[in-house]
Amino acid sequence: MASFEVIGGKPLKGEIVPQGAKNEALQILCAVLLTDEQVTISNIPDIRDVNKLIELLRDMGVKVGKLSNDTYRFQADDVHLDYLDTPEFVAQAGALRGSVMILGPMLARFGKCQLPKPGGDKIGRRPMDTHFLGLEKLGGKLTLEGNDFYRINTEGKLRGAYMLLDEASVTGTANIVMGAVLAEGTTTIYNAACEPYLQQLCKMLVRMGAKINGIGSNLLTIEGVERLGGTEHRMLPDMIEIGSFIGLAAMTGSEITIKDCQIPELGLIPDTFRKLGIQLEFRGDDIYVPAQDHYEIATYLDGSILTISDHTWPGLTPDLLSVILVVATQAKGTVLIHQKMFESRLFFVDKLIDMGAQIILCDPHRATVIGLDKRTQLHGITMTSPDIRAGVALLIAALSANGRSVIENVEQIDRGYQNIDKRLTALGAQIRRL
Repeated sequence: MASFEVIGGKPLKGEIVPQGAKNEALQILCAVLLTDEQVTISNIPDIRDVNKLIELLRDMGVKVGKLSNDTYRFQADDVHLDYLDTPEFVAQAGALRGSVMILGPMLARFGKCQLPKPGGDKIGRRPMDTHFLGLEKLGGKLTLEGNDFYRINTEGKLRGAYMLLDEASVTGTANIVMGAVLAEGTTTIYNAACEPYLQQLCKMLVRMGAKINGIGSNLLTIEGVERLGGTEHRMLPDMIEIGSFIGLAAMTGSEITIKDCQIPELGLIPDTFRKLGIQLEFRGDDIYVPAQDHYEIATYLDGSILTISDHTWPGLTPDLLSVILVVATQAKGTVLIHQKMFESRLFFVDKLIDMGAQIILCDPHRATVIGLDKRTQLHGITMTSPDIRAGVALLIAALSANGRSVIENVEQIDRGYQNIDKRLTALGAQIRRL
C-alpha cells in the first residue's frame, strides 16, 4: 500500500492541465459495446478506475488499440458472452464501481447481462434500484442471486416505455439511455439526469445514429434504432479536478492557471468558490487563480450563515464538497456544509480536526466549519485516505499545513487523479510517493 509524504506550508506557482473527466469516461467507454464498428475516444484519463474498465472490456472480447497516451480505439465486434460466467469476470467487475455501466449496452445489444455487486468508494449506500427499475420497464427480467449477484435478461428486443425515475441518477439515466437507443419504439425518461457528462454520452450516441431529443433537460425522448455505427469522441476536462485545483490554490496561497477548462460546462462550481471569497479570473478558456493571503466566506443578505450543499445538476456536484469543506477551514467566517447524497462522505473531518481545523460534525450529512482565516496553519499528521474525493481534500490540507504529513492508502486518490503527485510537484509541491 503506497503513501504520500508531504512537506506543506509553501505556495505553488504555474500552469496545470486538467485530466479527462473520470465520470464521463466510465459511461463513454461502456457505450462502445453498443456497436460492432470502431469507436475512437480521446482525452481518456490515465487513472486506476478507468484503466481497470478498459481491461475489463478487453477481457470481454473488445478489441482495444492505444493510439496515444490519452486516445484509444475500440471495436466490440466479437464480445465473449461466456466470459461473464467466469470467476475472473466476477472478480474484475466486483472490484470496480464503473462496471455497472455495461448493463444497459449488453442488455440492448445481446439481450442479457450479469454483474456482481460493484465495489468502489465506501461513502454510504449507493442503491442500484434506478438502474434495474428502468431496464425492467424496457423489458429486462431481473434475477437476484444471493445478496451480491445480479442477472438480467430479455425475451427478444427491449421495448420503449414511459418512465418517471425515482431519482435523477446520472449512472442510472446513462444505463437506461444506452438500453433505450436500440429498443423498439419510443422511450420517455422523465426526471432524467442532465449533467454535462450525460449530455456528452447522448451527443456521442446521436453521432452513432441514435435518435435522442431533450438533451440537457430532465425529459429525454428516445426513438429506438436498429443499429448504431462507429464514431469519434473527445471527453470533457474533469470538473472535479478543476475545482480541486481552485481549492488548492486558495488554501496554499498559490498563483495557479488551470488550462483548457471548458468553462461553460462547470455550472455553479466557479460561483461556489467565489462565495468562499476566492478570486477567479477567466482568461479565454483558462481559469487564473491569484495568490490570496485571505479569503472571506459570504453570508446571506440577512447576515445568516452560508450553507453550501450538493444537488443534482445544475446544482453543485457532491464530489466537490470534501474539497470545499477543507478550503473553508482557512477562510474567514463560518459555513455549513450539507452533504445530502452520501451519509459517510463527511467522516474524514476527524483528520482535519487533528490537524487543527475547527469543525463541528453535526450529523452524518452536515458539518459546520469555523474558518481560521490563515491566522493559524494546520499542522501535519499521519492519516489515511478513505475515498477518492476525501483523499485529494486531505492532500490539499497537507500541502497547506505546517510540517510533514503522511497520507496512507493513496491508491484511493490514484483511482480518480492522474499522476497527481508528479503534476503538483511540477508546481513546486513537495510530495514523495513511499
